[in-house]
Amino acid sequence: MARFDKEALPLDPIDQQIIAALKEDGRTPFAQIAKRLGVSTGMVRQRYLRLVREGYIQVVAVSNPLLMGYPTMALIGIKVEGKHLQRIAQQIAAFEEVIYLVLSTGTYDLLAEVICRDNTHLVEFLTKRLHTVEGVRDTETFIYLQIVKETYNWTPRSA
Repeated sequence: MARFDKEALPLDPIDQQIIAALKEDGRTPFAQIAKRLGVSTGMVRQRYLRLVREGYIQVVAVSNPLLMGYPTMALIGIKVEGKHLQRIAQQIAAFEEVIYLVLSTGTYDLLAEVICRDNTHLVEFLTKRLHTVEGVRDTETFIYLQIVKETYNWTPRSA
């Protein structure tokens, strides 16, 4: 999970190149990355473990919800009672349909990305789960018609 409550330390070029190699293929062996960078395998392993431990990276399989039986995806803007924001966010985050949740500024207090089996499932989620959370005042649902771009290959800023 991304953390915004701690100050990020700048990554040095070796860290950045390790991350870049893992973005290409998260299964790349440390020995192969080390050879490419001209460093020891042990150094890559230690750097990798530090990057994971400190929350800079996660190496996971990214599945395609559309192909996994969840063709209905939506972004939901949620307005809540401000004094209960954190509690409400934790309750919403626990729903299995919610795959991404952020606290935000602007019109909505929370933005939730959800995946559902179909429109009936989405209606059930909205009416029987989301709207039953105490403190949820209002929502607006934006159903995805087509995903035009989804990327995990952005480049970290230089040190």
